[in-house]
Amino acid sequence: MDKILISIVTYNSKDIFQTLDRLAAEVIPSGDFQVVVYDNGSEAEYRQKIASYPFVTLLAAEKNQGFGYGHNQVLLPAKNRYAIICNPDILVTKADVDVMIAKMKQQEAAAVCPKVLNLDGSTQHLVRHRLAVFDYFLRFVSIRFLNRLFDKRLADFECRDLPTDRDSFIKMGSGCFMLVDVAKFKAIDGFDERFFMYFEDNDLCLRFGKAGEQILYTPEAQVTHLYGKGAHKSFRLFRIFIQSMGKFFSKWGWRFF
Repeated sequence: MDKILISIVTYNSKDIFQTLDRLAAEVIPSGDFQVVVYDNGSEAEYRQKIASYPFVTLLAAEKNQGFGYGHNQVLLPAKNRYAIICNPDILVTKADVDVMIAKMKQQEAAAVCPKVLNLDGSTQHLVRHRLAVFDYFLRFVSIRFLNRLFDKRLADFECRDLPTDRDSFIKMGSGCFMLVDVAKFKAIDGFDERFFMYFEDNDLCLRFGKAGEQILYTPEAQVTHLYGKGAHKSFRLFRIFIQSMGKFFSKWGWRFF
């Protein structure tokens, strides 16, 4: 039977062991999945610990060439029909994955995205129908009176009005956990590797749309994202975020407001 490929790209992520433990408990026992971890040059001890999981195939790179590059190394040569792009900080059950696979088959979509939750059960609003520089400014700066003034705009930006009781076709979903049709992923040459980190998922979704493919959001499936908000805490990651944002808007057209 064709197994579902789970692709995880990591670089010294401390959360990956929670992710792998959950997969070991909830997903792997079915025998329907294979897990490939692409490590972007992490420490030797860290790699050894990943390799200790018997169900993991570890691909060890010498240097970090980014999120999209790593997933491309796993997915572009793959023979599987379906694959899951999975962050190293995701908690998921097999029941939720089964829902996504069933939806994929029903709709013949290029990608299916679940509802993404914080650890406390609140929703992470990661779906986008537009991207504008001003919206990112509001999210990063978080000035109270500005947030109140533009609350409706932020709600629209975050697609907070998506139905919670039925599926929706969306323009851009989050790559933190995304089921993809591997043939359709290959047809658009996978991730654009010019994005080291950030915006590569939005770019992928827009290219799926340009190719006439659909992306489905289903709140019936839910995953927990141990969201670190690295770009909010690290100047290095914030700089990478700004660089990727510049590449994205240069590619798809600048929108400031």
